[in-house]
Amino acid sequence: MNRLADTLAKQADKEDQALRDLLSFNTRKHRRRRKLSQFSLAAKADLSTNFVADIEAGNTWVSSLTLIKLAKALEIEVYELLKPDKTDGPPNIEEEESRLRGIIDRFSLDLTEVMRDAVGKAVDHGG
Repeated sequence: MNRLADTLAKQADKEDQALRDLLSFNTRKHRRRRKLSQFSLAAKADLSTNFVADIEAGNTWVSSLTLIKLAKALEIEVYELLKPDKTDGPPNIEEEESRLRGIIDRFSLDLTEVMRDAVGKAVDHGG
């Protein structure tokens, strides 16, 4: 019986985290679309800036009253804070890592080229 309870508790934890992640993503997305800082959103929603930061970090869950305050401040319907959006969802971690690796690789190549030019000029001026 304890194994069943543990399994159900773990599943509930996963679902709770999934909802927090969804709320986090949607809050940040709508805040950015409105060009609001966390401070501005907090002020409009009558919440603390730290609480808004915790929501966007997925570190906390909120009451229904807080959902209403956030939605009103963001000028959206409450359900939009919890609505999965397949076209606008959180980035695929592997795709994001691959994209970032590409940026880092291009930066490294550019930096190497700049360093070669600088060393070449230094050698030319020194000799």
